[in-house]
Amino acid sequence: MSNADTVFEAARRMQQTGTPCALVSVVKALAPASAHVGDKAIVTADGEMHGWVGGGCAQPAVIRTVRQALQDGRARMIRIAPAEEGHERDLGDVLEFGMACHSGGTLELFVDPLLPRAEMVVIGSSPVAASLVQLAPRVGFAVTLVAQGAKVADYPDAYRVIDRDDAATVAPQVGADAWVVIATQGRRDLQALGLALSLNARQVSFVASARKAQVLKDSLITAGADAEAVAAIVAPAGYPISASTAEEIALSVLAAVVSNRRGAARAAVEVLSAAVPTVAAVAPGAVPAKASCCGGG
Repeated sequence: MSNADTVFEAARRMQQTGTPCALVSVVKALAPASAHVGDKAIVTADGEMHGWVGGGCAQPAVIRTVRQALQDGRARMIRIAPAEEGHERDLGDVLEFGMACHSGGTLELFVDPLLPRAEMVVIGSSPVAASLVQLAPRVGFAVTLVAQGAKVADYPDAYRVIDRDDAATVAPQVGADAWVVIATQGRRDLQALGLALSLNARQVSFVASARKAQVLKDSLITAGADAEAVAAIVAPAGYPISASTAEEIALSVLAAVVSNRRGAARAAVEVLSAAVPTVAAVAPGAVPAKASCCGGG
């Protein structure tokens, strides 16, 4: 299998499994770098690499940049050149990293994040639910609308419409770690809350007043629901922006979900970044050499 085949097969596999990754491409290479213009790799946040964009001298900077790109969703250009360990210089449109291997050679790479669409499950057929189905795809969510008797034609922006709200029907069609928003607004509230608790969601938000939410939470616990899971339900959902219309309420809910999502992504990347090895750690005791220690000529 060629390098390109390896890369595109890895990209396909990552997208199928919903794994965030980045496509890293070599756009400039000065000998004796071991990579060449056009070389590519798929790189994940934990450092898994499929393809080739340079050896041990380049990989720490690549992995660090991939993690940053996956955190903020922005592509960037980096240059890896001979310099002191820890050297880093912002050149405007290029971020330069020092390479302490002393083997010479320079690489410029383009890092393009490939982020899976986050999944949002909206339960209910209220005007707020309909507004969420319209708004959420515009900020990167694939939305599944769940409501008893729902019609696909009524939700053209939805990725999926499920017309039954029982766990046996919904759970097999919803991925783990979805963001669940209950916007039933008085219609089958308890059923929706019970369904949400069965979905192994990343977060459950309930569009309701604090008083109503507490009454229903107490009912869930009385019926045998896990108290800790019930307590984790976010209610009232959304940010306090004095929203009054369905669209404004949906906007406040969506803003809170996006904020939580980005915060979770940032925390995950920070944990991973703490384990990124330096170039010196990868290639300790590097000494000057005419040939690249990464395998270049």
